[in-house]
Amino acid sequence: MTRDPDRLVLFTDAVVAIAVTLLILPLVEAVTEAAQADETAWAMVHDQKDAIYSFLLSFVVIARFWLTHHRVFEHVKAYNRLLVQLNLLWLLCIVILPFPTEIMGHFQSSRFTAGFYVGTLAVLSLCQTGLTLLIHGHRELEVDENPVTGREVVGSITFSVFSLIAFLLAALVPGVNFYSLFALFVAAPAARLAYRLRERRVSAA
Repeated sequence: MTRDPDRLVLFTDAVVAIAVTLLILPLVEAVTEAAQADETAWAMVHDQKDAIYSFLLSFVVIARFWLTHHRVFEHVKAYNRLLVQLNLLWLLCIVILPFPTEIMGHFQSSRFTAGFYVGTLAVLSLCQTGLTLLIHGHRELEVDENPVTGREVVGSITFSVFSLIAFLLAALVPGVNFYSLFALFVAAPAARLAYRLRERRVSAA
């Protein structure tokens, strides 16, 4: 059975908004604790600099995934059970993200802290790719006049591949930790190159 996707999109947006709000709550609590301990505002900010960094990073990450999710659902005219299940898994990763974010802000960087955080991003990226591939070419789900493009498919798959690479580097290679996230900056140019090569093969065929 297929249905209008508006309710699913509204529910998704609400959950994302709550997750983004949860990111800032530990910093708000830190202000109260610092005031009760008679700390200065500058000392509190200095003490929380790692938590502030992790908050900003996760805010950008969630915003990026939400924008991509929004663009993907512009191609959706209806949803089915599998689409809902994949979307719920995507939301689960969004809701979980404040947890590794809090760990990252308060514990020393290690293969576990980095692997937990980057691994959550990798699963989130795989869910995003799963949604894209499910919608692409699906007559019951995809808007006829606005289908998912090949560029979007290649971009999503490439980002997932580099997310997995970043996770493996963070979790398995000593000393890399959160530096593995720099691998994600390579994803966009790699996706453009992969798409151009794909188009050349199609043209040659």
